[in-house]
Amino acid sequence: MTPGDPAALDEALARLDRARTPADLFGTDAAEAARTYRRLARLVHPDATGGRTDDAFARLTALWRSYNRTDPVTITTRRGPYWLDDRRVTGDLADLFRARDARDDTVMIKIPRDPHDGDLLEREAVALRQLPRDGDGRYLAYVPRLLESFRHRDPATGARRHANVIGALEGFHSLAEVRTAYPDGLDPRDAAWMWRRLLVALGFAHRAGVLHGAVLPEHVLIHPGKHGLVLVDWCYSVPGCYAHADPSGRVPALVDRYAGHYPPEVPAREPASPATDVFMATRCMTDLMGDGAPKALRSFARGCLLPSQRRRPGDAWRLLGELDEVLERLYGPRRFRPFHLPPTS
Repeated sequence: MTPGDPAALDEALARLDRARTPADLFGTDAAEAARTYRRLARLVHPDATGGRTDDAFARLTALWRSYNRTDPVTITTRRGPYWLDDRRVTGDLADLFRARDARDDTVMIKIPRDPHDGDLLEREAVALRQLPRDGDGRYLAYVPRLLESFRHRDPATGARRHANVIGALEGFHSLAEVRTAYPDGLDPRDAAWMWRRLLVALGFAHRAGVLHGAVLPEHVLIHPGKHGLVLVDWCYSVPGCYAHADPSGRVPALVDRYAGHYPPEVPAREPASPATDVFMATRCMTDLMGDGAPKALRSFARGCLLPSQRRRPGDAWRLLGELDEVLERLYGPRRFRPFHLPPTS
């Protein structure tokens, strides 16, 4: 079996499909079992297949752990050990592994699938260090908490990756999930508090000198019961006015499936600005409400979606005040409106 050989990969996948127990795959001889695992791991590892065999590699790993009756996978860093469980979230360019640390706290370990994307993970770490250092501490709940960054060596391939450890968020759901739950459009009165909090998150970040660069539905998390919001995935961020900043000022990459959410300056590879984030945040909210938004909110949104970056508003704090005026004219004084996210099939 040779990595990169399509026939060898097909054979490996077929063996995994046929295996019902660890012994079916690895046999009973320990030395031969280890050789079999290494051969299969080289073939089906996502690095060797461009991420096409994530599920197969996860199954191989689970069978190998069961064969050896091993404890959960452990990663040890300067901060201490992390015990990973089998739950994993697949993001745009990285996998997030749920783990427990030595304090028995739940964390998420974010590791890029492609080692070449390590620079984007480093960019996220820079942003998540800069935000609490240079931003207003009252708004830290709007961004993830970076616990540490480290270099991880993949035991199967030897590839080294930049990894980030982030505090876990419990009870949060993305705007993409909200849109799925309300396919006919979210009531604008419910979208209002999400829009307001998203502008607070952006105002906080921009005052700290960081542009998010990818304000997309999957990167905006809300807590239905607490009306909380966290802006996640800072891998595409643009830290500004600092020695470590990218001098181009450009958003480093696009999420292809959301190409329509970006303002013109991003695909044109032009420098970004706070108005770039405002455009994407507005697109998130207009898509969430669908056709149910009242005329005043649609007019407000149009001004934030102007193609010209220079004509588009860029001060999120000022924009929040303008949004509040529109909402008060439409619905009267602000009051808490309970929000429930229905289960989806």
